[in-house]
Amino acid sequence: MKPDTEALKREWLAAAQGIRDQVMSPDVLPVEAMKECSGLELFQKMLRGELPPPPIALTLDFTLVEAEKGRVVFQGHPARAHYNPIGSVHGGYHATLLDSCVACAVQSTLAAGQGYTTIELKVNYLRALTDDVGPVRAEGKIIHVGRQIGTAEGRLYDAAGRLYAHATTTCLIFSL
Repeated sequence: MKPDTEALKREWLAAAQGIRDQVMSPDVLPVEAMKECSGLELFQKMLRGELPPPPIALTLDFTLVEAEKGRVVFQGHPARAHYNPIGSVHGGYHATLLDSCVACAVQSTLAAGQGYTTIELKVNYLRALTDDVGPVRAEGKIIHVGRQIGTAEGRLYDAAGRLYAHATTTCLIFSL
């Protein structure tokens, strides 16, 4: 039996709005917070509104909605403002949500004082996004995290479970 897609869309939208209602204005994370908190603690503080979401989240209308060790989920709402000249959401929107979820999945495993940067991102586009799709979620999960390299995979899907794109990443891990 298929889940009620419209009910799930409403649930997703309400969850994201609840998080947005308590978050700070977007800004970059203070270096001190990254030195004092694990990656997962940073995301938990963002979800509680104690640390700001990144400025790109405001620009592209997406929100961190779930975080656990090795798994991070962002929710976005594709809009006409994200369209390319040919009438669909620009592929950079897909890539940004996927880059965010896979890299943050790696970050969620890091200890306080560790940082990372994406050194490779591979995106496979499967279908076009439009402003009619409704909310989408980008879910990133760890494949492997070592001392210097972390890898993760991600999926971008809608409330009906349709897959729009998937990605993998390699991240370099370093001390701050």
